[in-house]
Amino acid sequence: MSVTVYVPSDAAALALGADAVALAIAGEARRRGIAIKLVRNGSRGLFWLEPLVEVAGSRDRLAFGPVTVADVASLFDADFLNGGAHPLSLGPTAAIPYLFMQRRITTRRVGLVDPASLADYLAQGGGVGLQAARGLAAAEIVQRITDSGLRGRGGAAFPTGIKWKTVLDAVADRKYIVCNADEGDSGTFSDRMLMEGDPFQLLEGMAIAGLAVGARQGFIYVRSEYPHAVAALKAALDSAQDWLGDFRIDVRKGAGSYVCGEETAMLESLEGKRGIVRAKPPLPAISGLFGQPTVINNVITFGSVPDILGQGVDAYRDLGCGRSRGTLPFQLAGNIRFGGLVEVPFGLKLRDLLYDFGGGSRSGRPLRAVQVGGPLGAYLPESQFDTLLDYESFAAIGAGLGHGGIVAFDDTVDLAKQARYAMKFCAIESCGKCTPCRIGSTRGVEVIDRIRAGQVEQITLLRELCDTMIHGSLCAMGSMTPYPVLSALNHFPEDFA
Repeated sequence: MSVTVYVPSDAAALALGADAVALAIAGEARRRGIAIKLVRNGSRGLFWLEPLVEVAGSRDRLAFGPVTVADVASLFDADFLNGGAHPLSLGPTAAIPYLFMQRRITTRRVGLVDPASLADYLAQGGGVGLQAARGLAAAEIVQRITDSGLRGRGGAAFPTGIKWKTVLDAVADRKYIVCNADEGDSGTFSDRMLMEGDPFQLLEGMAIAGLAVGARQGFIYVRSEYPHAVAALKAALDSAQDWLGDFRIDVRKGAGSYVCGEETAMLESLEGKRGIVRAKPPLPAISGLFGQPTVINNVITFGSVPDILGQGVDAYRDLGCGRSRGTLPFQLAGNIRFGGLVEVPFGLKLRDLLYDFGGGSRSGRPLRAVQVGGPLGAYLPESQFDTLLDYESFAAIGAGLGHGGIVAFDDTVDLAKQARYAMKFCAIESCGKCTPCRIGSTRGVEVIDRIRAGQVEQITLLRELCDTMIHGSLCAMGSMTPYPVLSALNHFPEDFA
């Protein structure tokens, strides 16, 4: 009887040599005449342990890592297939503290299932939500999503149920479901991990949305930098069409524009046009893709839906705090000791995430600042590390959770330089449609350069420019670029002196 060995095919694991490790394990097993079943699973999100090799034991999966090609022969010598002791042995995977302390809902099957196998997905509890939705009226599905308190996980945190009800109530011959998988924020990778490690979960969430609003066509708009995610989604769709019924999903690849993460620019790109922002109203829920009512959510939002329908509204709503219900997969990156994916209910302190999970800075120096919410997120000083990780608490300090990406910096960081980076990023990535964003970001770089050269009196001008961008820009690209700039000015004024 063969033993099942799991080696991740996740892009992060591949970058750390997972393919070579998988080939080495298969080759060593053949040389020794040992029968194994090699499964390429998704990453568990413990990136400092990748490549993380798992062996299906009699009760638990046993983890070994980080494994290199040079370690493979010694693993076989130690009889790791039967739980033999080895210096790389980590014990049962589920008992690793980094994983044990989490509450994985949306990513519960990432790393557990074979992402290419629908049968494995269904055997691990997938499909229950879609089956339940097929027995409900459309309005009842929408009501359950509304009652769960689920809000969009893409940054704006708009209540998902309200968006879906708007599309349901719209009168049209055709409606669409669009997944925004243009995950372009720095320090974010949860969308990619779900698409590569559990693509059927995303497909199931979109199919439920189609039942909820009366749509029969869905699109997944994936950033061009995610070739492995595109391949995983297409492979999953090839085997899932009968399961999805009359709901069709197509994958579309973006061309590398950050602004196409904004929903209306994404719609323009999907329609084959240049990706520039549309004026609102009308909202996409009324007039979206090809002028038809359209539900637009991101990967983690759709990925949250099957659990709500399958496990019950109360089970999801009881997690979190205040108006922030459920869980969010946070992503730890930057100067952090243990970078990776951490899914927990809303309400944990930022400090606990940085130290209990992240282990502090990788350099060993004090953490001075963290940027939460991507390149347009605010820089938070150590004095704000006790802020609760929920939408309202972050809004109260002039920040946002965004997509849950967290980039850490130690005390060697120059926040004036980081502020300049934010303005320069906007100048490069702006679609150019509105003047405050297109021209303001370019002038912002120039003003910051003058300040860094000693003209500190220009700080007043920089603040006025930021105010103009916030209130005059057409979309979040321009209106949020001042967030990192102003937070750096407010919390780290010494860097501008």
